[in-house]
Amino acid sequence: MIVKDIIEIIEELAPSYYAEDFDNTGLLVGEQDMKVTGALITLDTLESVIDEAIKNNCNLIISFHPIIFSGLKKLNNKTYVERVIHKAIKHDVAIYAMHTALDNVSKGVNGMICEKLGLKNTSVLIPKSKTIKKLTAYVPKANAKAVRDSLFNAGGGSIGNYDLCSFNIEGIGTFNGNENSNPTIGKPGKTQFEEEIQINMTFSSHLQSKILKALFENHPYEEVAYEIETLENNDQDRGIGMVGEFEKALDPSEAFAHIKSVFKTGVIRHSQFNKKIIKRVAVLGGSGAFAIERAKAAKADLYITADLKYHDFYKAENEILLADIGHYESEQYTKDLIHAYLTKKIPNFALVLSNINTNPIQYY
Repeated sequence: MIVKDIIEIIEELAPSYYAEDFDNTGLLVGEQDMKVTGALITLDTLESVIDEAIKNNCNLIISFHPIIFSGLKKLNNKTYVERVIHKAIKHDVAIYAMHTALDNVSKGVNGMICEKLGLKNTSVLIPKSKTIKKLTAYVPKANAKAVRDSLFNAGGGSIGNYDLCSFNIEGIGTFNGNENSNPTIGKPGKTQFEEEIQINMTFSSHLQSKILKALFENHPYEEVAYEIETLENNDQDRGIGMVGEFEKALDPSEAFAHIKSVFKTGVIRHSQFNKKIIKRVAVLGGSGAFAIERAKAAKADLYITADLKYHDFYKAENEILLADIGHYESEQYTKDLIHAYLTKKIPNFALVLSNINTNPIQYY
């Protein structure tokens, strides 16, 4: 396999199209056509992780966090970022980062947190909008089925568990061809009308380039007339954070004991206990202060996240219990998620789960 093959498999789970604008996901180091000897899966890419990859004959690192987040102006080995990049290039190790692309899928980071906590009836906390597009194209009647099938094969026509394709035979139009048309319609020197069928097909936004490629390759006209519009929607499978429920209500002390056990942390920074029972829980791995109001709007009794600042805790306002369990702690199971997914997709490929704890924060 080459790097590009593995990226395509990764992006079936977490398309980089849905990463946040501020983020830096995708292939950060290396070339797409490089043959992969093995892939090491990690939460962070550090020098020790590069060494671990080399030791295990892995020339691709699949990392959750991107080692390059802001622009690099020099590679002088003065910072840990520069040293990692330098060592990766020196040893021909490619680095791919998933980050918020994996945050923004229901079976990603936050889905994993819900699974570990045993939450039921889960849904996306902040759904992404405008993730569905609609293609309208006119195709000669004789070619309509072939074009439609090619669009299906490119991923069009279904969103989640729904088939959202209409093959509109009522929208018949005509094509006025002549001897200069490509392909030529009718006999040379004569004009003939070709019946056309209107195809309307919805598709996930990240598939647009594949959809258009299928349309152009299978449509008989030299110049294809089509229209794409973005639909208004709140995607129930894509977005950041999750909300769910404990199977049975817990008092705050029981809930916190459970959280500490699951996430292996001895410290939880939290707002004042204001709830007698905890049933409905919102979660957001990593820095989640921005979603406090959304967690309150979701009627969550408890919001589990990380990196809350002093004044963030005031935002609880006795409406919700805020729990900061630590950035690393909240995302620690992400590499297991990635490893399990890839093992299922490419079971006979050399996949190595990093054994290195990359948490930079220590507790005394």
